[in-house]
Amino acid sequence: MSRPLKYLLIGLMWAAVAGYILWSAAAARRQRAAREVTGMVVDVKDSTSQGHLVSTAQVRSWIRRSGLRTVGAKVDEVDLQGIERLIADNGFVSRVDAYVRYDGTLHVDIRQRRPLVRLLTDGWNCYVTQEGFAFAAPRSSSLYVPVVTGSYRPPFPATYAGPVRRYVEERLGEIDRRIEELEREKYPYFRRELQNDENIRALRRMRIKRRWWRLESEKEFDKRVEELRSHKADLRRRYRYEARLVQEGIDAISARQEAERRKQKKLEKSYEDFVKLLTFVEFLEEDDFWRSEVVQIVAHTAPSGALEVDLVPRSGRFRILFGRLEEVEEKFDRLAAFYRRGLGRLGWDEFATVSVKYRGRVVCRK
Repeated sequence: MSRPLKYLLIGLMWAAVAGYILWSAAAARRQRAAREVTGMVVDVKDSTSQGHLVSTAQVRSWIRRSGLRTVGAKVDEVDLQGIERLIADNGFVSRVDAYVRYDGTLHVDIRQRRPLVRLLTDGWNCYVTQEGFAFAAPRSSSLYVPVVTGSYRPPFPATYAGPVRRYVEERLGEIDRRIEELEREKYPYFRRELQNDENIRALRRMRIKRRWWRLESEKEFDKRVEELRSHKADLRRRYRYEARLVQEGIDAISARQEAERRKQKKLEKSYEDFVKLLTFVEFLEEDDFWRSEVVQIVAHTAPSGALEVDLVPRSGRFRILFGRLEEVEEKFDRLAAFYRRGLGRLGWDEFATVSVKYRGRVVCRK
């Protein structure tokens, strides 16, 4: 057999194989498209470790109210991406996979987020994950996570759902752009300032000379000098007034810029405190004893502007004044030693507050 004929036969054979594969795939698609969805299975992952944020009944209700076709519809008529978008719009869902198996069953696999803490502060009722993702707490949620109460105000709105860091960076970017816009508003004042400075320099160069060629008398010359002095005085007052107006305009814009910078610093400080709070809760969750002992975290802003927390323990009727979220491990070591040696001897109901705010000491008040 010649080589060209051999290559031709091999090519035809591969073409036939490829054609068969394409025909089989098309036939499978046609057969699948002709099938109907016979049932729907909703599987919520991680729904038993901490409780549940969403139930299968809720998911079925969302799909039913949306009008999306499911059971009884042709497989190709089921909007799988629409189902995924519908469920993913809820911030407490981290991932959704919707697909139809060959047996005609529609599967919706949902993985819920794993909150680290719940914020029940002034106007806020939301969960926050360890990664800093915030979302509103569902009405029917029942998760066993630490609860933060008090007058603490997080660095994001109560209705926000998403990564807190992204929200903060967007707001900081907006403030930077406003500061830049305000800086551009100064440009007309800068031009007026340059022109006014040039006028002042021109004023200083204004001179008169005696007109000897006209045989100008001393009296006429003195008169012209006095007129020039009066004119220069009028111009000087005008230029000084203009300089004051320009400076007032620049100062007003600078004050607005400074107000924006204060907002920026306040937001940065608020986010820093928020990260400290999450780190503090993580520390509590990693310790078996304190995780079960601390019932509630009361967060508030001290007069100095620093974030401070009080702890409501399960044992006793006292409140633990923890103070700033600094030297956390050392404070808990002091508190644990006081639990072992002090409270057991003095009594669990003897004090109203137990403070570890001060370095190296545990201060109790009745």
